[in-house]
Amino acid sequence: MASSDPTRLRGRWQVLRELLAEVEAEIENVYKARGLHDMRSRYVYPLIRLAHSGPMTIRELAESLGHTHSATSQTLAGMRREGLIDSVPGEDARTRRIMLTERARSLVPFLEAEWRATEQAVAELDDEVMPHSLSRAVAATTEALRRRGMKDRISDIIGAATPPQPPDDNDSGSG
Repeated sequence: MASSDPTRLRGRWQVLRELLAEVEAEIENVYKARGLHDMRSRYVYPLIRLAHSGPMTIRELAESLGHTHSATSQTLAGMRREGLIDSVPGEDARTRRIMLTERARSLVPFLEAEWRATEQAVAELDDEVMPHSLSRAVAATTEALRRRGMKDRISDIIGAATPPQPPDDNDSGSG
């Protein structure tokens, strides 16, 4: 193979992924410092949404959060293990409605306070790093992608390159 492995070079957005992971870990440290050792930051959004919207199917919850069904299902599995949610039969035998346990309901006021504090801390951080505010950079990137999406950008760069096609089963070489 003549080419070098492009994944050996650190991608430009790898630092963003690492930053987000570090922030998530710091938020979880807030929970641990307050005795919530099994709380994950990814649980908070669905917990607060369920507290305000009542029981929902996984699909309804996923749509309300803007997440995929698969990702929401995985998050809910962890929440179930931690005793934060339960489910009850839905309108038909195929659906179940997800609801908060009493323990989860008792945590919601703290989690809402943490959510608001996190939003305030993010705003302060954005102001601190001006003129390179991350939220402004994300908004500008989003706008640029609306003007010209990643598919078009990648396609223009990759040109006419296409993957090899599997052999045609009808082309057996007999003739």
